[in-house]
Order: sequence, then C-alpha cells, then structure tokens
Amino acid sequence: MYTAAQEREYLDLSHRLLASPIAQNQEAADKEVSDLRDAIKYHDWRYYVQSEAVVSDYDYDQLFKRLKQIEANYPALQTPDSPTQRVAQGLTEEFVAVEHNLPMLSLDNSYNEEDLTEFDNRLRKLVGNEGIEYCVEPKFDGSSIAIVYENDLMVRAATRGDGVMGEDITNNAKVIKSIPLRAEFSKYGIVKAEVRGEVVIRNEVFAEMNEKRREQGLKTFQNSRNTASGALRLKDSAEVARRGLEAVIYQIGYAIDKDGNNVLGRGLKTHFESIETLHKLGFNAPVKEIGLYPTIPQVVAHVGNWEEKRNAYPIEIDGMVIKLNDYQKQQETGSTAHHPRWAIAFKFKARQAQSILERVEFQVGRTGAVTPVAKITPVPLAGVTISSISLHNEDFILEKDIKIGDTVVVERAGDVIPYIAGVVTTTRTGAETAIDFPRECPSCNSTLVKPEGEAIWRCVNIECPVQQEERVIHFVSKGAMDIDGLGKDIVKRFMAEGIINQLEDIYQLDYDRILALEGWKAKSVANLKVGIEASKNHPLWRLITALGIRHIGATTAKVLAKKVGSALDFENWTQEQLMEVDEVGPKVAESVYEFFHTEANIELLKKLKELGVNIETQLEEVVPANNKLDGKSFLFTGTLTKFTRDEAQALVEQNGGKLISGVSKNLDYLVAGPGAGSKLTKAQSLPTVQVIDEDAFLEMIG
Repeated sequence: MYTAAQEREYLDLSHRLLASPIAQNQEAADKEVSDLRDAIKYHDWRYYVQSEAVVSDYDYDQLFKRLKQIEANYPALQTPDSPTQRVAQGLTEEFVAVEHNLPMLSLDNSYNEEDLTEFDNRLRKLVGNEGIEYCVEPKFDGSSIAIVYENDLMVRAATRGDGVMGEDITNNAKVIKSIPLRAEFSKYGIVKAEVRGEVVIRNEVFAEMNEKRREQGLKTFQNSRNTASGALRLKDSAEVARRGLEAVIYQIGYAIDKDGNNVLGRGLKTHFESIETLHKLGFNAPVKEIGLYPTIPQVVAHVGNWEEKRNAYPIEIDGMVIKLNDYQKQQETGSTAHHPRWAIAFKFKARQAQSILERVEFQVGRTGAVTPVAKITPVPLAGVTISSISLHNEDFILEKDIKIGDTVVVERAGDVIPYIAGVVTTTRTGAETAIDFPRECPSCNSTLVKPEGEAIWRCVNIECPVQQEERVIHFVSKGAMDIDGLGKDIVKRFMAEGIINQLEDIYQLDYDRILALEGWKAKSVANLKVGIEASKNHPLWRLITALGIRHIGATTAKVLAKKVGSALDFENWTQEQLMEVDEVGPKVAESVYEFFHTEANIELLKKLKELGVNIETQLEEVVPANNKLDGKSFLFTGTLTKFTRDEAQALVEQNGGKLISGVSKNLDYLVAGPGAGSKLTKAQSLPTVQVIDEDAFLEMIG
C-alpha cells in the first residue's frame, strides 16, 4: 500500500507532530487533523496488516490522544472515517438482520487429488481449455464477514448468517483495526463494493489471551475460531476490541460503478487482480500466500506444501481454496443454489499430536453410564490445548490396547472433537500399566451392571449423588426445560448448598436463602424466578425430554407427546402399544415402559403437576412453511457447524420433513457432520439411506 518513500514521509510526519505544539486555531487544526489521521492510518496498517510497528506504543497513543483532543476542541472536524471513530459505541441492544448484496454461498469440498481432478474436468467442459488458470489461497478458519463500502466509506459490516441474510455488526467491526474505515475504491471506478473475509485471532494472540485468563482464574477459550465468532456478536464493542481480532479479506464479492455496472470482469479482470487491489487499498489481503497455476497437478503440489507448513503459519487454516482466476470464466460457469461451480475447498487431513496418557478418570452420567476419560499431558492441537479425551467404554480401551503411560496419537475429527487414534507401541518401556475398569460406582460405590448387548457399564442406584446432579443439570438445559438463569454451575452450587436435592425442588426454591448467597442480588433472583415460572408453560415434549428417559431425545419426545393427552397416560400403556408408535423400537419401548411403571417417577410427575408444571399435550403443532421435504425422513449426527441440532430439526419440520431417532430402513437422509461415528457407519451399510453433509441439506431447502 505504501512505497518506501511514503513510509519515510509518514514516519517523519509522526515525529514532527509529536515534537510540535498542538494546533491553537481552526485553520491550523484542520491541517493537523488531516496529518494525524494519515499518520495513524499508516501506523495501523504497519502494525495490524504488516505485523510490525515502527513507533513505540507510547508515541502511537500520544498521536491518538492528540487527534481526540483536536476533534473535541473543533467538533466540526470529526469525520466518520477518523481513527477515533473506532472506539466502542456502547452496548448494542440487538443485531438487526441485513441482506447481502449477493448471497454468500458455501464451497464444495474436496479431500484428495481425484476430487480436484474431477473439479478441473467439470470446469473444462463448461469453459474449454484455453486460458484456464487457478488461484490457490489458504482457507482461513475464522468467522465470515461481509463489509460494504459506499463512496469510499465503510457503511456496514455483517456476519454470513444463512448466506442471504446476516446480522449487522458494524459497531463491532469498526474496532477491528485491520479493517479500513475508508478505502479509496473510487480510484478504480467503484462507488459501492462488498468485500468478504474471515475474522480471525492469530495463534500467538490467542495463546496469550488464554494465559492471561488462566492467571485471572477465568475459563479459557476452546479455540480461536469460536472465540472470534463469539466476539463478533458481543453486545459490548469495548470487549470486542480486547479480543485481538483481525480480518483477512480474500474477495471482492460485489462492485459497481456510478452507472450500476458490475466492475468485476471489466475494470478488474481476475480474482488475483482484485486481491492485489485490496492489498493496495490497505486491507489485510493474502497476496503473498496465493499461487497461480494453469494445471491441477501444480495445484495439488501447492496444496501439499501448505499442508506440511500449516502448523508454522501464524493463523489457523483448515485447507486451501481453489478458484478460477478469470472473472469472465467464473460468470460463465455460474453457481448452484449451494456453491459456486468455479471454486472448491480442499480440506486438510485431521491434525495429529502425540502425548502421554497419565491416568484415567471414570465419570458417571445422568443415566448411570460410567465413561472412562483419558487425562493426558496437555498438548496443543488445531488451535486448542487438549488434556482430556473420552475413551468411550471398556471395549474401546481393549480394542486399541491402551495403557497408562502409553504414548497416544491424538486427532481432532474435523478439527473439532479430540479422540485417541492409536498407541505408539514402539515407545513402550514395560512400565506401562493396564487400565482397570471399576466394578463399583465411583460416586456411590454401588455395584455396576453391564446390560446384555451393551458396551457400557452402569450404576443403577437411583439415589447416586452424581446421577442426581446430572439429572437436574439435564432437566434445566436448553434442549430440555430451557430454564433461563439456572445453568450448570448454578445447579451445582445449589445442590452443594442443599437448596436443590431433587428435581421438584426447582419449582419450590427458597428465594430468600438464594438472596443471602454471595454474588446474588435482588435482580438476579427475580430473573431466576421469571425463568422458572416461564418453564412451567413449556410444551409436553420438553418435559418428556427433560425427564432423562434412556434413548429419548427431543425427536422421539415430540412423537410421544402427540400420542397422549397427559404424560400420566403412559402409565397405562403396554410395551406392545409403544412399539406401534413411529420411531419407537424395542429398546425405546422398554425404556419408556420401565420409566412410567416406576412408582417414584409417577409421583414425580404428579408433584410437578401440583407445582404448576404443564404435563399435558398442547394442541399447537408445527405448521410446515412449505413441503420441500415432504415424505422425507432425516437424522443428524456428528458435530454440526452451520446450525444447532435444535435449529436443524426445526428446519426439517418447517419444510414438511420427518425426524427419526435412529438409523434404519425408514431413514432417507443422514446428515453427518465432523466426528460422526456409529450412526454413519450403519447408514453407509444401508443402500436406501443417503449420507449428506450440512451444505447439501441446506441446498435441499433452498
């Protein structure tokens, strides 16, 4: 953006400004404000884009304070693109939905050379062989953002949202100093542009942030991607400024001239030319990282080089993006409803690390399931530090021959879920010891049982303290009764204090006693009371889900809730009757039958009813907005990255589809995210089940 001569000029200007007295009249102030803005803009570019400061923090602060003082003395000189306008704008009450100038489509994915070759063949059939050139650039693992400039000024920033509509986060984007408040698009005949990129946190910054949080006794952040995404939607932009965000801008998605004509393909001929233009305009654009190649073998070699050096790159990347460079050819190939045909993402393999298995802890869940958890020497992997990994069950441990003291290979499925992929047996010394799976509950010392046909050992003592706590935590959770103000940590504290001992205690809390606890004020107690009262009116399916019946999730709970007038009706149902209900198989029928034929559970339901909790069916049902999925059944598994599980299931119902709870011949589509396990394996063995990813599902509903 700046020549060597310009850099010397702005550095000299900075020193002159710092050495001179502040302007004392409006004419002098007008000139000084302009100089200060130019100097600060240069230093922001140098520090936040080039990652190298040429003045001390103190000198930069003095320049900034000087500009603020002059603008305070002469308010008419303040402009929207002044560096002082990056300051926090106070609390944002809500994020308004806004429409992107063009949809922000997803990318088709590839995982090997064959996928890229097929992509190349498809494109050559569409546009011919002449003039084919590919731009290859890193796929940054952050949170997508679209920024609009009109007449050179930044006027709006939005999240990706659903690709068509995003959330307006302009105030938060203004405090990200790698985003210019003013960019001279007019030099290129552009009066309105929408640039797109990823908001990221550098690995070094993320590590320092977590170290400070550890020192302060605060919970550390899981990974930089989620931290960046969450920061963009914080209501306090002052807190956003403290999160160390920066924006990497990798595309001009939309650009028009004064007559409303598209500039891409005319004024700007290629994608690489637009990246160079962004760099010249002061954006943090990946010019140096881009490779230009005419053939796929060259692309594959470039991708391979980057996969080898990804760990050394200062920002998290999870793949490479391959794009047709020529804009005219991009327009010829067009797009599907889901992705552009002229681009594809190559996803890197799961990253691995090695660590030492120090010990194994056994945790008891709300259904009594005892899960072994490996405690390993903390190891950084894919942007997070991993110290705990589920070992699933005893069979998993025996199958992989895992021992305490072993060097284990750790992976993250989809760079999300950590798991032990294997053991490095060549490092064994003989000092390793077998993992002894307990036969008594770690919480209550009751004898564990292993039901026939299952791999999991369970504690069947209904009075088990840990199970009681986990049941209450599940009951109040978002997917169950969704009680606002009663989260996991609060439940644990209330149970430790004896305020909650069993589920029904939630609806007969001693609020005076809570008010006496440290950290509780009248307003927080009032909010808790409102949240609990609101939960009494939830539909029956939420209560059925919240009761924690084995094998019953929200999908099956909704099916069951529609079959009765009251939850107590199930007391009179037989297992045979339950088996006649869609989505209810032998295991589910047995579990439901046992629950509703246990006297303590019936008494619990009656008590909840006395306390005002709805246990009856409400007639309101989901009315499909359309029938795009009519007659099709869906199941979601693995980690969902585009939407939550509740949102996914709601989308199926809103589009006339049907949700089922297990993989069977009745399933049409399994939507599998990263980390999908046994359900995916089973689905792949059934020829009638189609396995798709989240993007394909979104394409189905448009």
